[in-house]
Amino acid sequence: MGGSAVEFNASGLNVWSDEEPFEVTGERIAEYAAATNDPIEAHLKGAVAPPIFGIVPVFEAMMMPVLEVVPMDIFGRVVHGEQDFHFHRPIRPGDQLVSRAKAIGYEGKDNGSTITILIECRAQDGELVNEQYLTAFFRNVNAGPKVGDGAPSHRFDAALAEQPALFTVPAHVDLDQTYRYSPASGDPVPLHLDEQVAKDAGLPGIIAHGLCTMAMSSWAVLTETAGFDVGRLRRFAVRFSKMVFPGDDLETRIWRKGAENGETTYAFETGRGADLVLTDGLAVIAD
Repeated sequence: MGGSAVEFNASGLNVWSDEEPFEVTGERIAEYAAATNDPIEAHLKGAVAPPIFGIVPVFEAMMMPVLEVVPMDIFGRVVHGEQDFHFHRPIRPGDQLVSRAKAIGYEGKDNGSTITILIECRAQDGELVNEQYLTAFFRNVNAGPKVGDGAPSHRFDAALAEQPALFTVPAHVDLDQTYRYSPASGDPVPLHLDEQVAKDAGLPGIIAHGLCTMAMSSWAVLTETAGFDVGRLRRFAVRFSKMVFPGDDLETRIWRKGAENGETTYAFETGRGADLVLTDGLAVIAD
């Protein structure tokens, strides 16, 4: 197993963060939809939130548990590895939401280590709105054997790629995309906003937010498989494979995996041509 050995703190697992409140407004929903080039009218009008808007209410809570487990001096090596949403109902204007998060496990890999965060988003009355699994990846760090739990699997069946995609949906990353997405999402990370900071980090320039790319793939799936209805989406998961840049032309390719218990499961990937930026895409749609 590669990377320098670093001791993670197992006692920090399964400790819930403080609860973070969030009031949902139609204006914030509409801003997020516009910032992700979402074509679905109900989202643009702020009547119901796009699925990846679910990251906005939990943003303050989701990374705090990492600090309970991972040494602060390697925090700068973190990248977003995977995101997996499990939806119980859509988010709507007027919702008073409360979110909390906890680290549930970590594991050393060949080129780094992962830590998995479970996030809960509830209404004030305790109704579960969604659960999310965030997998963060620390480059060139070896945390040793697996401790605790990982996120549920959503691996892409390679045999599907040998068949033509059922749907193919294009999307364009605008030159000002990151400057619109940052305030809409509440993500202030300068790698997305400051050319010099990005270049100092060894990048060719600013990079698009991974969750913005995920949001684009979500409306691609909803428009083709769910009749534009976010209320039918039960699960949506991806692995972030490569960086996306302003000006990129993307394409989401969708395959049908099968149907069971009134739900249809689709696999998808998003690429810059053949260069895949989102892999292991999984969407579950209620029939």
